[in-house]
Amino acid sequence: MKITFLGTGTSQGVPVIACDCEVCASPDPRDKRLRSSIMIEADDKVIVIDSGPDFRYQMLRAKVKHLDAIVFTHEHKDHIAGLDDIRAFNYRQESAIDVYAVPRVQEALKREFAYVFAEMKYPGIPEINLKTIDLKPFLIGDIKFIPIEVMHYKLPVLGFRIGDFTYITDAKTISEHEKQKIKGTKTLVINALQIEKHISHFTFVEAIAFAKEIGAEKTYFTHISHRLGRHEAILSLLPKNITLAYDGLVLEV
Repeated sequence: MKITFLGTGTSQGVPVIACDCEVCASPDPRDKRLRSSIMIEADDKVIVIDSGPDFRYQMLRAKVKHLDAIVFTHEHKDHIAGLDDIRAFNYRQESAIDVYAVPRVQEALKREFAYVFAEMKYPGIPEINLKTIDLKPFLIGDIKFIPIEVMHYKLPVLGFRIGDFTYITDAKTISEHEKQKIKGTKTLVINALQIEKHISHFTFVEAIAFAKEIGAEKTYFTHISHRLGRHEAILSLLPKNITLAYDGLVLEV
């Protein structure tokens, strides 16, 4: 299974366009972080988790020619705002795209993209097949997704385990029951927003503690704010089995 990090950043703490802080002005391409999303390629399926505002550019940058499905973690704008841009895949594939989400997220999609669900459809609008999920495992083709419920302050958000790979973003707390779904993971991806305390995201220290608790062979941090610091500087503070993900990073898991 091939995992591509389409984006490893966040809207949280994003500065103005003209910001010249050390991260925003960094020449290191690993410090250029679009909103968090990954692409999964396995068994002839191409699946994206979350389509944020940068979705169109992420698809172009990764030269994605085909898309089978989008799976949503939750309904915040930095995770759903790019859904409109699936229309290029509709046109190329001459088919609708499957979209997997819990009912609450589906309602948000219907509010944000009302024209997609209108009875009278304007030609060329995105075409999607809504697929309802919950905390039960589900299949996309032969790929098994195990949903993991984490809390983003008071909002339930889904992470997903696929084989020995687990992807979690926007987590602040995770129940012991849900942690059991993660145990045994070989490759873990979790959010690490910033150094300072935050009400709804793991901080750097909290993410390290969680990674150590799970004990994956390799852990990658994502959903990284510019407030965390430059990629190279943060690497020196991490244990050897924990590292920062970056846009464009590809894993074979």
